[in-house]
Amino acid sequence: MNYLAHLYLSGSDPDITIGNFIGDFVKGKAFERFDPKIQTGVLLHRTIDEYTDSHPVVMQSKERLRPNYRHYAPVIVDIFYDHFLAAKWNDFHHEPLLQFTERFFDLTSDYAHIIPDKARQMLAYMKRDNWLYHYQHLRGIQQVLNGMSRRTTFDSHMELALADLKEDYEAYEHEFMTFFPDLKLCAHRFLNENTSPDTL
Repeated sequence: MNYLAHLYLSGSDPDITIGNFIGDFVKGKAFERFDPKIQTGVLLHRTIDEYTDSHPVVMQSKERLRPNYRHYAPVIVDIFYDHFLAAKWNDFHHEPLLQFTERFFDLTSDYAHIIPDKARQMLAYMKRDNWLYHYQHLRGIQQVLNGMSRRTTFDSHMELALADLKEDYEAYEHEFMTFFPDLKLCAHRFLNENTSPDTL
């Protein structure tokens, strides 16, 4: 899953939220240098990614994209799914999306000293343009795809994937809505097993 879903699935604990956010930037056992709840957030991030990658419904979404985008298909699906989470946000969360995203950006200021350099660099652009909020709009998804395509080593053609989303919009939406409740249960179970009740 992409950033919005990871933040949504983090629960209410700020340390776990930050750990989940930096999960992609903390490799191997490097997470062990952080405080315990930051470690839990990193491990939650890994749990979410592993569960997502193996889910049969997500595989359907990826296979639809794989002929054109090969190994970039999972990355694109993550972005598509964040679009549906943002577009249907009020169905999942009581707090308005704009308020949720701004509260997260405020939170990162308190943790600037532990956020890895590459994550901090990306965060500056994410905050400036509020990617998380604009995921709900197709033009926001296009901007994200453009940026990711520029950063890939090889010619990924990810900037063209919005056309695929539009063509099979209902199929991707259905797959997201089928899959996401399962992912929520997975994340909730992880937090229940690894944290105190007030974290949920």
